Amino acid sequence: MYLEKINSPEDLKGLTLKELRALADEMREKIIDVVSKNGGHLAPNLGAVELTIALLKVFNPPHDKIIWDVSHQTYGYKLLTGRREGFETLRKFGGLSGFLKRDESIYDAFGTGHASTSLSAALGFAIARDKKGEDNDVVAVIGDGALTGGIALEGLNQIGYLKKDMLVILNDNEMSIAKNVGGFREYLTRLQSAEIYNLIMEDAWNLIEKLPAGLNKKAAHAAEKLHIGLKNLIVPNIIFEELGLSYYGPIDGHNINELLMILSKVKKIKRAKLLHIITEKGKGYEPACKDPALFHGVGPFECKTGKVIKRKGPKTYSEVFGEAIVKEAEKNKDIIAITAAMTEGTGLATFKERFPERFFDVGIAEQHAVTFAGALAAEGLRPVCAVYSTFLQRAYDQIIHDIALQKLPVIFCLDRAGFTPGDGPTHHGVFDLSYLRIIPNMLIMAPRDEVELKKMFKTAFLNTDGPTAIRYPRARSIGVKHPTKIEALPIGKAEILKKGKDLLILTVGPIAYEILEVAEELGSINPTVIDARFVKPLDEETILSFAEKNKKIVTVETNTVIGGFGSAVLELLNRKSIKKEILLIGIPDRFIEHGEEDKLFESIGMDKNSLKDRIKKFVK
Repeated sequence: MYLEKINSPEDLKGLTLKELRALADEMREKIIDVVSKNGGHLAPNLGAVELTIALLKVFNPPHDKIIWDVSHQTYGYKLLTGRREGFETLRKFGGLSGFLKRDESIYDAFGTGHASTSLSAALGFAIARDKKGEDNDVVAVIGDGALTGGIALEGLNQIGYLKKDMLVILNDNEMSIAKNVGGFREYLTRLQSAEIYNLIMEDAWNLIEKLPAGLNKKAAHAAEKLHIGLKNLIVPNIIFEELGLSYYGPIDGHNINELLMILSKVKKIKRAKLLHIITEKGKGYEPACKDPALFHGVGPFECKTGKVIKRKGPKTYSEVFGEAIVKEAEKNKDIIAITAAMTEGTGLATFKERFPERFFDVGIAEQHAVTFAGALAAEGLRPVCAVYSTFLQRAYDQIIHDIALQKLPVIFCLDRAGFTPGDGPTHHGVFDLSYLRIIPNMLIMAPRDEVELKKMFKTAFLNTDGPTAIRYPRARSIGVKHPTKIEALPIGKAEILKKGKDLLILTVGPIAYEILEVAEELGSINPTVIDARFVKPLDEETILSFAEKNKKIVTVETNTVIGGFGSAVLELLNRKSIKKEILLIGIPDRFIEHGEEDKLFESIGMDKNSLKDRIKKFVK
């Protein structure tokens, strides 16, 4: 056993090639075992095992800076950088994060959970190194579709212009979460086929290294010209070279010997360079190789069969949304569905199958998705942009400038609102009510159950004077009985769920059901419970009428308490000069870590018992 002896990257340095290959097998076993229990990003991590070993064998972090994009490929990195013993706690409350975090390890040079940031960050590290007169290497590993993101191309452009000494490794597995789309996918496919180029360049490398030192330098310069000419001849239009990076590859990303050789060589080249490696997503685990999209981010599963352990219960909100958009699209040919590399995750797989000509996966490009949707809306179509709450943050300017300002009726369906338990702070969707509520012309809804979601989706098409946002969690729905007919809601109308006399509780979203349970267990306190349903516009008439009758008001939401639903109620009361004691309950003003959902809510005082205690204390 080799893995149990690796406590830091230094322990890799003395291993032979045979031992490194055995280590790779052990790493895969460990990753599969832990992810099968805890869930996580399996397929991309299995594909990056040999690359991780080679990087830590050739480079010397934390002195050298290795910047990983999106962290979907870093479980092996965690295993080899002092976190092997705690690896069983991956994604658990109080355990290791599923992503890189600067405060988790000195080897995590830059934290990340959203795609396409590595190139910009690596360039920053390279410039800081030169400004400080230091001599460390800087490596950026980008892959899993991250090169489709606009910020990655912006970083690539600046790297080529400044020509700083750094290495970009393009880990090309032809996949992001789903199959990659767009021109870059076609381009990389052409590069992969250029095997003759690599054979010629390998011979050139070996020849140059055998020459005397004086001739070596001149030969290297001549070889560089030859190498550029060969690339343009054999692999036309090398975009990386045109941008100013020296391109090497593509090479087999599972061949440790080849990786060690090429990394050792490009390390000596002091300029901006890009190494293109080809890997297989799910490598070493047949179920993940057969279905890399399913095993990209997967819940617990049976190791032997790869069968995902499905929790019993109602459909997820994502599935309910998927049903709703298909049903509306059957009647309305103007509906266009757009997603940013999240077809399965947002529930659009059936729509894609049924209406392929009306479905667009734009890749990891949320900004493009939003502006693209705006133009479709300007031409009279009804675009539905399905995206995770946390990722819509990346298109904030486009929502304001391209959509809301022009009063374009784009419908935003925000999946993963609230906590995304195992993923943690980079993925929690706890800011959307705040960042959307301040935008003029925006309609915002949050359903408490699956029937309300379908009603709200139908309601969204009534709003033709601006954008609409519907936010719902990553969870199974409540399981309420469906009516025979789904009808749109009156825009801006709340619903009274329970009438009382001692307290007014205003809530929004699925947590309304927990609040109803709490309301029944408050003893002598008899509250009124109202589901606002609409965060913007608020049902001012209903809220004010009950606010006048109650001395104390509680608001409850799964959004940050800063600027969210509770803040909207406070602002309303202030405008009307109504003074009341108000308790705002929501996500506190700090980043909440990863872990099981019940433990997360308990940690912030929003589990059922804590809610009951807080409300009782507030009233008495």
